[in-house]
Amino acid sequence: MNRIKQLFDNKGDKKLLSIYFTAGYPHRDSTIELAKLLETSGADFLEIGFPYSDPVADGPVIQHSSEEALKNGMSLDLLFDQLSELRKEVQIPVLLMGYVNPILQYGVEKFCQACATVGVDGIIVPDLPMYEYEELYQETFKKYDISNIFLVTPQTSDERIRKIDEMSTGFIYMVSSYATTGKNLVISEQTTHYFQRVKALNLRSPLVVGFGIADEVSFNHALQYADAAIVGSAFVRLLSRENYLEQIPPFIGRIKGNVIA
Repeated sequence: MNRIKQLFDNKGDKKLLSIYFTAGYPHRDSTIELAKLLETSGADFLEIGFPYSDPVADGPVIQHSSEEALKNGMSLDLLFDQLSELRKEVQIPVLLMGYVNPILQYGVEKFCQACATVGVDGIIVPDLPMYEYEELYQETFKKYDISNIFLVTPQTSDERIRKIDEMSTGFIYMVSSYATTGKNLVISEQTTHYFQRVKALNLRSPLVVGFGIADEVSFNHALQYADAAIVGSAFVRLLSRENYLEQIPPFIGRIKGNVIA
């Protein structure tokens, strides 16, 4: 069974946390080390970003990490080489997140095959249009059992959300606001109404909230309406500190409300 489906099918009352980080940051060869430590620290699934020179959906923190990763020599070939050791070390679901141009340059089938070979469970591509995926790439993703994760925003219509739900094989990524990454979640009447509206659709796919989740308060608020939440910029910001490896377990513990000093 796909690890994503297994995670959500067996979640029960567990609060599920995903962590995003950029491959190649802070160091070229950080990928597996970070993935292992995040799993042992309590992350339930991971999103590994592959850097791109024009990350339009990302705020300055993740943009900076992407720039540094490219300077460090990160590429898709190198990332897949690093991930060849992934499933010897990490058992939780792992997704890749990035933009469509590098995938097209790499070759969609070659990319999906590489994901399947190293044990990647799904991908998130914010700038891949749904109709293009459906017409051109859906069968290739199915062939290699790679979940393509669609994003919805407060502006997404109920009709489109239902269409996305029909096509989804992993989860639906609820972007918390129509903004780039790195802006803290504003727990407003408008945001709450959006979360309530999507939850009320009674979709078959799990809902995962991202953009702006940075602490226990925003994490718990998101989980009133969703099955999981994603922390990205707040974690990437931590990676710029000295002794960042030592700070990862308490960082995860604070978000999930565990008693870790």
